[in-house]
Amino acid sequence: MEILWSLYYKIINYIDSPEFASVLINNRFWMILLVVFLVRLKYSTYSSMWMSALVNIPGTFLHELMHFFVGGFLNAQPCNFSVFPKKNLNGEYVMGSVGFRNITFYNALPAAMAPLLLLPIAFLLNRYWLPEITPSTLNYVFYILLQTIIIENAIPSGQDFKVAGRFFSGVVIYICLLCFVILAI
Repeated sequence: MEILWSLYYKIINYIDSPEFASVLINNRFWMILLVVFLVRLKYSTYSSMWMSALVNIPGTFLHELMHFFVGGFLNAQPCNFSVFPKKNLNGEYVMGSVGFRNITFYNALPAAMAPLLLLPIAFLLNRYWLPEITPSTLNYVFYILLQTIIIENAIPSGQDFKVAGRFFSGVVIYICLLCFVILAI
C-alpha cells in the first residue's frame, strides 16, 4: 500500500511541477482537449435538472448580468433577475432571465445582445491575466474553466435574438451606426 501512496505523490508532484505546467500551457492540443473534457463534463450533468443548474449558474449569472446592466443603462427598466431554472410554457427549462418594463426600438437590440460584451472581458483576461498567473497545472485548469464559462455564455440565446429583432427600425439604426463606425475607421 505504501508503494501506491508513493506513486500517487510522485504523480501529483509531477502534475503540479512548473515543467508539466509549461508543457500544458504551451501546447494548444492540451488546451483544446481540456476544453472538450470540461464541456463533456458539463453535458453529463444534463440528466439532472438541478445538477445542470448548479453547473450553469456561474455562466448564467454573467449572461443575465450583462442583460441587466445594458438594459438598465439604456432605460429598458429591468424588473426581475433570475438565474434559477424555470419551466416555460412549452415545458422546456429556461436557465435564467431578466425581465424589462420598457423595451423600445433604441434599447431592444443592445439589451438583447449584451452578453456579447463578455467576449472583450475574456480577451482581456487572456491578454493581461494569463501571463501574470504562476504557471501551474491547477492555475491553468482554473483559467481554462473560467474562459470556457465566459465565452460559452457570451453567446446570445434564441430568445435574445427574438427580442433583438423585435423592432425593425432599431435594427436598421444599429446597422447604419455600425456601418458609419466601420467607414470612419
